[in-house]
Parts: sequence; C-alpha cells; structure tokens
Amino acid sequence: MSYTRPPRLEPDYRRSVVRPRSPSEMLEPSRPPAPPRNGGKPKTLSPFIRLGSSFFTLLLAIMVGGAGMAALLYHEAERPGPLEVARTVVIPEGLSSNEISELLEKDGVITSRWPFMIGFLAESRLGPKKRTLKHGEYLIKAHASVREIIDVLAEGKAVQYKVTIPEGLTSQQIVERLNAEPNLTGDIAAVPPEGSLFPETYGVEKGTTRAALLDRMKEKMQQFLAAAWEKRKPGLLLKTPQEAVVFASIVEKETGRPDERDRVAAVFMNRLRKGMRLQSDPTVIYGIVGGQGTLGRPLTRADLDQKSTHNTYQIDGLPPTPICNPGRSAIEATLNPAATNDLYFVADGTGGHVFSDTLKEHNAAVSNWRKIERERAKKEAETTPGNASANAVPAPPAAGEAPADAADANAAAKGTAPVPVKKPKKTSAKKQ
Repeated sequence: MSYTRPPRLEPDYRRSVVRPRSPSEMLEPSRPPAPPRNGGKPKTLSPFIRLGSSFFTLLLAIMVGGAGMAALLYHEAERPGPLEVARTVVIPEGLSSNEISELLEKDGVITSRWPFMIGFLAESRLGPKKRTLKHGEYLIKAHASVREIIDVLAEGKAVQYKVTIPEGLTSQQIVERLNAEPNLTGDIAAVPPEGSLFPETYGVEKGTTRAALLDRMKEKMQQFLAAAWEKRKPGLLLKTPQEAVVFASIVEKETGRPDERDRVAAVFMNRLRKGMRLQSDPTVIYGIVGGQGTLGRPLTRADLDQKSTHNTYQIDGLPPTPICNPGRSAIEATLNPAATNDLYFVADGTGGHVFSDTLKEHNAAVSNWRKIERERAKKEAETTPGNASANAVPAPPAAGEAPADAADANAAAKGTAPVPVKKPKKTSAKKQ
C-alpha cells in the first residue's frame, strides 16, 4: 500500500489543525458534531427579560414623546402673542384658572387657552412654589407671550389708579369723594369718625372696595400719629394723641401754607398756656355745618355768639372732636410748634399771615389788611359792571383779631358783614 504525504499547511494554520496520530486515522472520516440538547429549537428569552425590554422600550418612547411635547409647549408659551397694541384686561374676582384662560382667549389676548392652561398648571404643580392667578385690572403689553401673561396675573401686577385725598377735608367729604371714584366698588356703611383718616394719594386697583380703602386710611393715620407722638416736643399741653389730632385739625383749617403751620400752632399753644380761648373761625363753621365742611358765606357776629360744642369763641380749651382730617405737616407742626410768643395772626393779603405777640401790633396788621381788602374790592368794582364797592364783603378775620375801624363795627352791628373778633378772653377754668 502506497503512502501519500498530506499537503503542507501554511504556518499560520498549523496551530489550529489537529494532526492525525497515524496514517490510518488520517484516512478515517471525521465525526459530525453532537446534536444540540434542545432538539434544534432556538433558545427563548425569559418572561421577565421580555417584560423589562418592553418596559424600557415604552419608557424610551414616552421620554422621546414628552421631550417633543415639552419643546412644542415651550415654543407656544414663549412665542409672541396676538395683541397688536397694549391693552388692559379685567379679571373679575372668583374666576377659576380655566375660566380665566377662556376669557383671555375670547378677548384675543392669547391664541388658544390650552398652552396657557398647561403652562400655568405645570408651573403651579411642578414649580418651586404654588402660583395662583389673581383678579384685578392688568396692562398686557403688545405681543405678550403666554409666559409673560401668566407672570403678570400670578404676581398680581395690576394697574394702579391714584385716589387723592386732600388735607383738611371732613370725613363726610372724603366719603363723598370715594363714592364718586369710578374705579372703586362697594358701599360705605357709615362715615368714619372725624380725624381718623390720613389724607394722602393712594394707589388702588380697579375693583378695590371703598371700605378697604377707608381701612387703609385709618391704619395709615394710626401709624403716622403713633410715630409723630413719640417725637413730640417736651412740655406740650396735649395729653393724648387724640388731643393732638383735634389741635392739628384747627391748625390745618387756619392756613394752607405748610411753612406757617408751626407758627399757627404756636399761637394756639400760647393761648392755651395763658388760659385764653382759641377763638378760631373754622371751629365756629364746623359747629354750624358739621361734616359738610363749608358754610358758603362769611361769618357774622351772630355766628360767633352762637353756642355750640365746637365754637371756641364760646368754649374753653379744645373742641370735643377734630373739625377735619389733618395732614402730615399739620400734625408735625402741632407736636413741634415754633418757639414764639405770638398770640395773634391775620391775613397779609398775599396768602400768608402776619403774626403778633401784642394786641397793639396786631391791630396795626389788621388795619393794613382792611386797607388791602378795600383796595381790592375797589378794583373789582371798577372792572366789573354793576358791582359796587359798598357791597364787597371782606374775608373773615384771623384768630385774635381786634376791631379795626368804625365802618367795620357798623357793618357788624347790622349783621351784614363778618366781624373782627374781640380781644381774647381768659378762661375761668384751669390752664389746659
């Protein structure tokens, strides 16, 4: 039997080939591989692996879809809105967020309510702090995005309207002013006590109730009065903050010039120290008309002689209540009056007053004021047809004024002109 040498293998394959142990073994056919134990069927995954794979596949799909939805909502929330020009929007009290979104969509402030609702709910539920949409009147700028509108309504950036309450009004006059304000709502149950309201300019939102604004005015008066009382000058004859308000209301009505109020306060404080009656014309007017505030005519001798709880020509010391609601400067002047000996003051014809500490000096100032008034009446008579100077009525004299001349005395006797007051009387009671 001949032997055939097997072909030579390349060096790279020698390691991987099993060499036969004998020539006969080399001629035998190789055995086939053993069949698989599972009968040839493909291997299957366990149910838990399949469930986990499905779950992660679904989660991935949700994440991709959520990211796409979030990107779409962000685009809708940030893109410019449909408003061409800025406008105000009124959100009534008591509306839900869904009703507010419908209102905004109906008014053309937003294109669709769904981005607004989803954006608001996302911020309200998922944000660092819970947000609510507040009622009020809001200024929405042109092309405001949904995000900007949510911020405006959630932060309560409502339009502010100014309500100005001048110094020196009575509480009844203030109530009448508030009732005439169109941006306020609600009724006022009762007129607040005189002197309890702080005159100032207040910022209010549309729909603010009148009662709420009155409460703000009361609180502001209490706060300011408490702070001013702590800084009062030592040695005042005022025992309580309420007495300070009564005193300040007289100062407020006696002069409209803030630079004079401390001197006016000094006049009345000096009279209290000397036991004199205050003899303030505004107290007489308040005793006649009360909260109406204005008399509508000059005072007469009959008015000064009329007894009332507030007529300081007839009563000693301070009246029982304020005669108006005094402002900041009048209260400060009351609690820090000027250091003077003045007991009298009279108009100087220019809007101010001349102050005197003796009756002689005061009479001279009164005569000068009467002269100015007669000259003024004469000029008016010359420029106005049918107006006689004899019919001109001089303005009421200031506190502590003495008779100036016979003409005034005659007119006063007939009750047709305001009369100058007499020398202040000393009170029989103890000093205040």
